[in-house]
Formats: sequence, C-alpha cells, structure tokens
Amino acid sequence: MFLDYFALGVLVFVVVTLFYAVIAIHDIPHLMAKARNHPHQDAIHVAGWVSLFTLHAIWPFLFIWATLYREDRGWGIRQDGKLSAEVEANAEIARLHARIAELEAQTPQPEKETA
Repeated sequence: MFLDYFALGVLVFVVVTLFYAVIAIHDIPHLMAKARNHPHQDAIHVAGWVSLFTLHAIWPFLFIWATLYREDRGWGIRQDGKLSAEVEANAEIARLHARIAELEAQTPQPEKETA
C-alpha cells in the first residue's frame, strides 16, 4: 500500500516538473532576443506562448528568429564584424552635431543694436 502512494507521489512530481519544464523551455528564444536587444522581443515572446499550443512546432523558427539579429551588425550577416554604413553615418552625424555645438559655444554672439 505504501508503494502505491509513493508511486502516485512520484508520478505527480514528474508530471508537474515536466509541465513547468515545458513552460520554461518555451521562453528560451525570448531570453536570447532580450540579451541581444532584438527589436522584436515582444513578438518572439508571444510566439513562444503560441508555440505551446502548437506543441512547439514553431519553436525552432523562433530560435532562429531570435538569433538572426545582433545589435552591432543588425540583420546582416557580415564576417568582418564591421558596423554597417548607416550606423557609421549616424555616429559621424552625432560627432558633427557635437562639434557644431562646441564651435557655437566658443564664438561670441553679436549683440543686437537698438536704435
């Protein structure tokens, strides 16, 4: 009789553990997207929950989707690791704005003449 209850307890423990493990596994692509600062983090998270109802049929695609984006190179797959031209151009524009602000602070502003 004791072994019957023990077996039932083990069975309940295994079922509950598997239930929570499946829920934890579905969140892996979202955690990866969060770590990579992915622009579609929320969509990946929602799709992960949807994948629970499709028996994880779309989970491999979420895994791929979460790993495609990297903040330093965007969506492109570049081997050299250089930043894209757009990011470099934005950095140059920011440097030029800072330089203009510095030059404007150095030059004295002419006073308006009142007649």
